[in-house]
Amino acid sequence: MKYSKEEVMQYVQEEDVKFIRLAFCDVFGKQKNISIMPEELPRAFEYGIAIDASAIAGFGDENRSDLFLHPDADTLMPLPWRPEHGRVVRMFCNITHPDGRIFECDTRSILKRAIQDAQNAGFQFFFGAEQEFYLFTLDDNGNPTKEPYDNAGYMDIAPEDKGENIRREVCLTLEQMGIQPESSHHEEGPGQNEIDFRYSDPLTAADNAMTLQTVVKTIARRNGLFADFSPKPLEDKPGNGFHINISVKSSDNTDNTDYTNYMIAAILAKVTDMTVFLNPTENSYRRFGRNKAPRYISWSCENRSQLVRVPAAVGKYQRAELRSPDPSSNTYLAFALLIYAIMDGIQNKLELPSPTDVNLYKADADTLAKFEQLPGDFKSACVAAVNSDFIKEHIPNAILDIYCNH
Repeated sequence: MKYSKEEVMQYVQEEDVKFIRLAFCDVFGKQKNISIMPEELPRAFEYGIAIDASAIAGFGDENRSDLFLHPDADTLMPLPWRPEHGRVVRMFCNITHPDGRIFECDTRSILKRAIQDAQNAGFQFFFGAEQEFYLFTLDDNGNPTKEPYDNAGYMDIAPEDKGENIRREVCLTLEQMGIQPESSHHEEGPGQNEIDFRYSDPLTAADNAMTLQTVVKTIARRNGLFADFSPKPLEDKPGNGFHINISVKSSDNTDNTDYTNYMIAAILAKVTDMTVFLNPTENSYRRFGRNKAPRYISWSCENRSQLVRVPAAVGKYQRAELRSPDPSSNTYLAFALLIYAIMDGIQNKLELPSPTDVNLYKADADTLAKFEQLPGDFKSACVAAVNSDFIKEHIPNAILDIYCNH
């Protein structure tokens, strides 16, 4: 449901809201928030709420530390795990300088600009996210262990799958917040789970991906567990993927042009440059090439060993799936870069290479030698980004610098 500022203030009054969380994220996609009382909401909408940004990754230093949060009324959501009386709600925020200029390292604003640029060019994008995570037990002091919550396998059921109740509680909580998950199941790793969302506009999809991690971690902790979204929690087990499903069409509803080939070609062409933002930690690169995580720059229909696959689907559900990103990525930056890459592919009519209809996990060395690989480590990914005109055009220097020098 979309709200206006007036409707938000009415909701706060009628629903006995006593605490309002203003949420944003740092340049790495880690969610932050500041809470205000209902009496401060009119000021927040009119002027913004000042924060000291000097201690937030990528937001500046003590010399220029003042920034303002401006709540986005459209993103109002109740937090169902908080008390019924004296309720708590959350809104995502836009970030500005004191003079009203958009803060250049506000990654949510970067995505909003990409969406607007796409609309101006006549394109409409849709994104759907699939996130994997592990559930680990806690020790006697309440600290996370590396002991998985269960030893179930792919799509197993109870009693082997102990995570079923957690996933159900997460999905029902999301529904209470107005978010519609599409499916959930146990993944291949012990204690590993996946929750998927149906496609939506890019900004909603990115906000929902951020919300999912918060809800999963909160529900897990309430059940005496720790939810781990890191790329490779267990060295000898499958890593966590953040699979991104993408489709694009003309904004003109009478234009039924199929852009899928250009879209895939564009992703293949730009993925090396983008990898440091899709896989932003050293740990990310230990996931590649094993347990259905891609290593080679290739595509195919349905084949899950490829970087990009086209799932079996028809009509409005047709899409391309990018399988290399992991949940440590900043969703706003990832989606923005994919939009710009795909627009470039469409406008330049990039030619799609032939599909790779072989299992690359079992292919021989001669076959694998024909394919370009994703960057093999974080340093190589940084070098590719720093030397990319595409990245320099769409990512502020301050963000690129902090990614590659943190």
